[in-house]
Amino acid sequence: MAESRPYKLPLPRTGGLSAEFYRFCRQHELRFQRCTKCGTWRHIPRDMCAKCGSFEWEWALSSGRGKVFSWTTVMQPMMPHFAEQVPYSPVIVELDEGVRMVTWVTDVPPGELKIGLPVEVVFDDVTPEVSLPKFRRAT
Repeated sequence: MAESRPYKLPLPRTGGLSAEFYRFCRQHELRFQRCTKCGTWRHIPRDMCAKCGSFEWEWALSSGRGKVFSWTTVMQPMMPHFAEQVPYSPVIVELDEGVRMVTWVTDVPPGELKIGLPVEVVFDDVTPEVSLPKFRRAT
Protein backbone atom coordinates (compact mmCIF):
# COMPACT_ATOMS: atom_id res chain seq x y z
CA MET A 1 0.00 0.00 0.00
CA ALA A 2 1.40 3.41 -0.98
CA GLU A 3 2.14 5.75 1.86
CA SER A 4 0.38 9.09 1.50
CA ARG A 5 2.32 12.24 2.22
CA PRO A 6 0.68 15.38 3.55
CA TYR A 7 0.22 18.16 1.01
CA LYS A 8 2.76 20.87 1.85
CA LEU A 9 1.87 23.64 -0.60
CA PRO A 10 -0.60 26.44 0.21
CA LEU A 11 -4.24 25.59 -0.47
CA PRO A 12 -6.60 27.94 -2.33
CA ARG A 13 -9.20 29.97 -0.50
CA THR A 14 -12.38 28.01 -0.82
CA GLY A 15 -14.94 30.49 0.53
CA GLY A 16 -17.40 32.84 -1.12
CA LEU A 17 -18.13 32.23 -4.80
CA SER A 18 -14.95 30.15 -5.05
CA ALA A 19 -16.55 27.57 -2.75
CA GLU A 20 -18.81 26.41 -5.60
CA PHE A 21 -15.91 26.27 -8.07
CA TYR A 22 -13.91 24.02 -5.72
CA ARG A 23 -16.96 21.92 -4.84
CA PHE A 24 -17.27 21.06 -8.54
CA CYS A 25 -13.52 20.37 -8.73
CA ARG A 26 -13.92 17.93 -5.83
CA GLN A 27 -16.42 16.10 -8.07
CA HIS A 28 -13.82 16.23 -10.89
CA GLU A 29 -15.92 18.69 -12.90
CA LEU A 30 -14.42 21.88 -14.29
CA ARG A 31 -17.19 24.47 -14.25
CA PHE A 32 -17.08 28.19 -14.76
CA GLN A 33 -19.65 30.91 -14.41
CA ARG A 34 -21.48 31.79 -17.60
CA CYS A 35 -23.72 34.82 -17.93
CA THR A 36 -27.25 33.72 -18.79
CA LYS A 37 -27.99 37.08 -20.46
CA CYS A 38 -25.08 37.35 -22.95
CA GLY A 39 -23.41 33.93 -22.69
CA THR A 40 -19.99 35.25 -21.62
CA TRP A 41 -17.88 32.79 -19.60
CA ARG A 42 -15.88 34.09 -16.65
CA HIS A 43 -13.23 33.10 -14.17
CA ILE A 44 -12.43 34.11 -11.35
CA PRO A 45 -15.99 33.75 -9.96
CA ARG A 46 -17.79 37.04 -9.35
CA ASP A 47 -21.33 38.37 -9.05
CA MET A 48 -21.56 40.55 -12.15
CA CYS A 49 -20.83 39.99 -15.84
CA ALA A 50 -18.04 42.32 -17.00
CA LYS A 51 -19.48 42.37 -20.54
CA CYS A 52 -23.16 43.19 -20.02
CA GLY A 53 -23.47 43.99 -16.29
CA SER A 54 -25.99 41.22 -15.60
CA PHE A 55 -26.17 39.54 -12.21
CA GLU A 56 -27.72 36.42 -13.76
CA TRP A 57 -25.41 33.47 -14.29
CA GLU A 58 -25.02 29.70 -14.05
CA TRP A 59 -22.22 27.22 -13.36
CA ALA A 60 -21.61 25.72 -16.81
CA LEU A 61 -19.55 22.62 -17.52
CA SER A 62 -16.29 23.29 -19.35
CA SER A 63 -14.86 21.02 -22.01
CA GLY A 64 -11.69 20.93 -19.90
CA ARG A 65 -9.65 21.45 -23.05
CA GLY A 66 -7.50 24.41 -23.94
CA LYS A 67 -4.05 25.65 -24.89
CA VAL A 68 -1.05 27.07 -23.11
CA PHE A 69 -1.40 30.83 -23.34
CA SER A 70 1.72 31.82 -21.36
CA TRP A 71 4.00 30.73 -18.54
CA THR A 72 7.01 31.70 -16.50
CA THR A 73 9.68 29.46 -15.06
CA VAL A 74 10.54 30.00 -11.41
CA MET A 75 14.15 29.35 -10.51
CA GLN A 76 14.09 30.92 -7.04
CA PRO A 77 10.82 30.55 -5.12
CA MET A 78 9.32 33.53 -3.32
CA MET A 79 7.80 31.23 -0.68
CA PRO A 80 9.69 28.49 1.16
CA HIS A 81 6.80 26.06 0.52
CA PHE A 82 7.87 25.88 -3.14
CA ALA A 83 11.61 25.33 -2.58
CA GLU A 84 11.40 21.60 -3.42
CA GLN A 85 9.48 22.36 -6.64
CA VAL A 86 12.09 24.50 -8.47
CA PRO A 87 12.34 24.84 -11.31
CA TYR A 88 8.58 24.98 -11.86
CA SER A 89 6.36 26.79 -14.31
CA PRO A 90 3.04 28.37 -13.39
CA VAL A 91 1.07 28.25 -16.63
CA ILE A 92 -1.83 30.31 -17.93
CA VAL A 93 -4.18 28.01 -19.82
CA GLU A 94 -6.82 29.46 -22.12
CA LEU A 95 -9.78 27.11 -22.13
CA ASP A 96 -11.86 26.50 -25.27
CA GLU A 97 -14.61 28.58 -23.62
CA GLY A 98 -12.29 31.61 -23.53
CA VAL A 99 -11.54 31.83 -19.82
CA ARG A 100 -7.93 31.80 -18.66
CA MET A 101 -6.63 30.29 -15.46
CA VAL A 102 -3.29 29.97 -13.72
CA THR A 103 -2.46 26.32 -13.15
CA TRP A 104 0.15 23.58 -13.62
CA VAL A 105 0.85 21.40 -16.63
CA THR A 106 1.81 18.15 -14.93
CA ASP A 107 3.54 16.15 -17.64
CA VAL A 108 5.56 18.77 -19.53
CA PRO A 109 8.92 19.93 -18.15
CA PRO A 110 9.44 23.73 -18.16
CA GLY A 111 11.87 23.54 -21.10
CA GLU A 112 9.27 21.81 -23.29
CA LEU A 113 6.36 24.22 -22.76
CA LYS A 114 5.25 26.17 -25.81
CA ILE A 115 2.50 28.64 -26.61
CA GLY A 116 -0.47 26.87 -28.16
CA LEU A 117 0.34 23.46 -26.64
CA PRO A 118 -3.01 21.60 -26.42
CA VAL A 119 -3.89 20.55 -22.87
CA GLU A 120 -6.74 18.87 -20.99
CA VAL A 121 -7.81 19.06 -17.37
CA VAL A 122 -6.89 16.48 -14.74
CA PHE A 123 -7.75 16.71 -11.07
CA ASP A 124 -5.27 16.33 -8.24
CA ASP A 125 -6.95 15.28 -4.97
CA VAL A 126 -4.44 17.03 -2.70
CA THR A 127 -6.48 16.63 0.51
CA PRO A 128 -9.74 14.85 1.31
CA GLU A 129 -11.50 18.21 0.89
CA VAL A 130 -9.60 19.85 -1.98
CA SER A 131 -9.08 18.79 -5.59
CA LEU A 132 -7.04 21.10 -7.78
CA PRO A 133 -7.61 21.42 -11.53
CA LYS A 134 -4.31 20.89 -13.31
CA PHE A 135 -3.58 20.09 -16.94
CA ARG A 136 -1.68 17.55 -19.02
CA ARG A 137 -0.76 17.37 -22.67
CA ALA A 138 -3.95 16.62 -24.62
CA THR A 139 -4.24 13.17 -26.15
